Amino acid sequence: MVKVTSVEAQNRFGQLIDMSQREIVTVTRHGRTAAFIVSPRDMEELVDARRRRSRALADLEAWSAQAKQSQSPAQAAAAAKLTDEEVNRMVHELR
Repeated sequence: MVKVTSVEAQNRFGQLIDMSQREIVTVTRHGRTAAFIVSPRDMEELVDARRRRSRALADLEAWSAQAKQSQSPAQAAAAAKLTDEEVNRMVHELR
């Protein structure tokens, strides 16, 4: 990853665009990351990953809501008492 200051980025913008086709360029201002210059391919991958993550989160929330509706009060109470270790053990047993 190439790191340049904002002043360098202004002076070498065309070169940095070309460079971004091979690697991500980090632009800093006052020592802090201010921006990234990425290729269209990298940007598409980032947007696609964000879209997939959003869909997965929505699916998980829908599943969770459905699971809560189908539980009896006794099942919900028993599930609330499970520890993380117990949940992990049960998941591994199901695999």
